[in-house]
Amino acid sequence: MNFIQTLNEAWSSLYANRMRSILTTLGIVIGVAAVIAMIAIGTGAQDTILNQISGIGTNLLFIFEGNEQDDTVTVQPLTMHDAEAIGEIFAAPHVDVVAPVIQGSGVVKYGGESKTTQIYGITPDFQDARNYELLEGDFINEQNVNARASVALVGVDVADKLFGQRDNLLGEVITIEGQPFRVIGVLSPKGGGQFGSQDDMILVPITTAKSRLFSREQERVDIIYVKAITADSVPDATSEIQEILRRRHSTNLGQDDFTIYSQQDFLSLASSITNIFKIFLSGIAGISLLVGGIGIMNIMLVSVTERTKEIGLRKAIGARKRDILVQFLTESSLLSMIGGILGIILGWLISAAIGSFAGSQGIQFNPQVGLGAIVLATLFSTAVGLFFGIYPANKAANLEPVEALRHE
Repeated sequence: MNFIQTLNEAWSSLYANRMRSILTTLGIVIGVAAVIAMIAIGTGAQDTILNQISGIGTNLLFIFEGNEQDDTVTVQPLTMHDAEAIGEIFAAPHVDVVAPVIQGSGVVKYGGESKTTQIYGITPDFQDARNYELLEGDFINEQNVNARASVALVGVDVADKLFGQRDNLLGEVITIEGQPFRVIGVLSPKGGGQFGSQDDMILVPITTAKSRLFSREQERVDIIYVKAITADSVPDATSEIQEILRRRHSTNLGQDDFTIYSQQDFLSLASSITNIFKIFLSGIAGISLLVGGIGIMNIMLVSVTERTKEIGLRKAIGARKRDILVQFLTESSLLSMIGGILGIILGWLISAAIGSFAGSQGIQFNPQVGLGAIVLATLFSTAVGLFFGIYPANKAANLEPVEALRHE
């Protein structure tokens, strides 16, 4: 029996019980569609997160106080003087911009609206370090910092909540923790970041934040952002910063009381987390595919029972065990293959619908249906058909002709 003949007989058998075949295939369709959609969502989420992190700049360093590797180290706080030392061109020639920051959360109000948001006390260099742009207005300048001015830049999430709009907000007066501040600019949207949403925030001069909003020692800062001159100079800049801070804090090698992260560290961490997320989603979807495979095995066992006499007749007129085995395996594989093709189409449609919905909500999220996901789903669905078809096919092939012909 050649392959074309086997395929025709398998199709004829499935078509003769088409409603049962459709219902059986539905399990594979749902399973494959779930695998495709989940991998696409995971890949889209990974791309979105990594692009947002990379958008900050590949040459950005983050300096925190404390040593995550050794919590027994005595910690000296980071200060404005540390930031000034790092910014010395002769001490750190590979450093371009240094931006010390203090941060905290607070309640901001305007009219009858209020919102709890992140508040950052910054210097003018923060704009260059973090690549911020404005929808309108001006960034905080040295004059604002020196005068401890009560001025603020608002993120678009804050603007939407308080004002219901993102333009024509210059000169409006908001209250932050009960203190009045004049809006001098609106930040361009940037989406989520490694420390939360980069749009749900308010920026004020660092001197104003210290004197009016947060309880801090006069020179203490929470984090120092450092922008290296190029992405390739990040290792050199890191070494220079370590040497400066070790000298200033009188610490030895291996006993640093500070921690330096680069964008690459965050990219690696985010990539690892999102890969686990993708595997988790794919595993859940794979369960649906296994359930579909069990459905194929169940229906093929029923088919073997119903067609016992047919099998006996075939073997009586010369059909070999291999022919019967191939016939039933072809039927199960055909069910799985059809379900896989329909599942790929359905999974792509689901992914497109999710991407469209996210876009309508202003979320930058684009599920990616890659060739790898399609190949994986196809191979998996085919393997499921073969695996769950082996037992029924083997059972049919092992029937004795005489016993099969006597079957009622």
